[in-house]
Amino acid sequence: MKHYSETLIIGAGAAGLFCAAQLGKLGKEVTILDKGKKIGRKILMSGGGFCNFTNLDVTPSHYLSQNPHFVKSALARYTNWDFISLVAEYGIAYHEKELGQLFCDEGADQIVGMLATECEKHHVNLHLRSEISQVERVEHDEKERFKVTANARQWHCKNLVIATGGLSMPGLGVTPFGYQIAEQFNIPVVPPRASLVPFTYRETDKFLTALSGISLPVTITANCGKSFHNQLLFTHRGISGPAVLQISNYWQPNESVEIDLLPTHNIEDEIQYIKQRSPKLMLKTLLARLLPKKLVEHWLEQGFIQDEVIANLSKVRLKNLENLIHHWQFTPNGTEGYSTAEVTLGGVDTRYISSKTMESQQVQGLYFIGEVLDVTGWLGGYNFQWAWSSAYACAVGIRGKKLGIGEKI
Repeated sequence: MKHYSETLIIGAGAAGLFCAAQLGKLGKEVTILDKGKKIGRKILMSGGGFCNFTNLDVTPSHYLSQNPHFVKSALARYTNWDFISLVAEYGIAYHEKELGQLFCDEGADQIVGMLATECEKHHVNLHLRSEISQVERVEHDEKERFKVTANARQWHCKNLVIATGGLSMPGLGVTPFGYQIAEQFNIPVVPPRASLVPFTYRETDKFLTALSGISLPVTITANCGKSFHNQLLFTHRGISGPAVLQISNYWQPNESVEIDLLPTHNIEDEIQYIKQRSPKLMLKTLLARLLPKKLVEHWLEQGFIQDEVIANLSKVRLKNLENLIHHWQFTPNGTEGYSTAEVTLGGVDTRYISSKTMESQQVQGLYFIGEVLDVTGWLGGYNFQWAWSSAYACAVGIRGKKLGIGEKI
C-alpha cells in the first residue's frame, strides 16, 4: 500500500519534531517516521533530565564545522530568544545554571510535551516503530519523488528531511542511517567521532584513579590554543567535567592538553608571600589551602612534592611545583567514546548543503537538519539551539518563500 506525504521527516528528536511543527504551522502536510517507541528520547535524557534547551549567549563562534560560516544564516533567522519566547508561551519555568545555560525547572519532559503539542496542534502525522529499510529516488506522477520503505509500507514524498542525529548515546538505538543516506546520494560525510566526551587514562596514569570524585576549577588548553575555564572531575576511568568535555572538541588523538590546576592564583607569588610572612609554614599546609587536600596528599605519596618548610624550597623545586600546578601535560589514552558523549563531531558535509534552507545542493528535495550535519556546538545548550535553528530554516526553505531576519512563521 502506497502513502503520500508532501514532506517526510525521518527522526522524532529535537530537530525533527520542531521542523514538523513549523511546517504544520505553515499549513504543509508533514509526516514523521521514527523507529523508537516514543518521541524526544535524547531530550528526556539531556541535562540530567532537565534539558539545557538553549543559552543566553549564542553566536557562530560557539560552533565547530569544517565550513565555519555555515551556521550564521540559520542562527540569525531563528534565535535563542525566539525559542525562549516559545518556552515562556507554554508557561515552562526555567533557570540559568551557569554561563548562560538555561534548564527547565521541572524536567525535560516539558520540552518534549511542548513539541508534541505543537505537532498535534498543527496536524503532524507521527508514526513510531517505523523501521526504514530503503530510500529511493523515483518517478511519481511524472515528477522526481522519494520512496521510503518502512515496515513494508511505501511512502512517497516531495521533500525528505533527515533528522536522525549522530552516534552519541548508543543506548537509544542510534545508527549511522543519516550518514548512509548522504553517501547514497553522493554527499560527502566528515568522519564522525565522539564529542563533548571525557578523556581516559593511559596505563601509566592509572595511579590517578585514587583521585576519583575530586573536582576543582581549572583552565585547560588544547594544542590549537583553544582554552576553557571550568570544572574538572577526576573519575576512575579518566578526567571529565565541563572543562574536559569542552576541550575534547579541539583535542586530536595522541596530543596532550595543558591543565592549570590553580588558574586564579600564581603559586610562585604565593610561595614568595609566605616566605616573608610565615617562612616556617609547611608546603603541604599551604597547598591544602589552595587545592583539594586529597590531591596534595596524593602528590606527596607519589613523590611529586616533598613536605618541607617553605623557607627551604629551592628554585628548582619551586619550578617543578609551578609546572606541576600550572602546566600539567595530560596525554589522554583516548575518550570514553559514544557511550558517554553528549553529541557527535563531524557528519554530513555542510559544503554540499544550503546554509539558508538545509537542502542538498545536488539532490532537490533532500534536507539534513540537526546533529546529523557537520555542526557541533559547545556544551551549554548550543546543540539544541542548532536543532531549533536548522529545523526552522528547513521549514522556511520547504515553504519556498524567503523571510527576512526578524520575520517569523
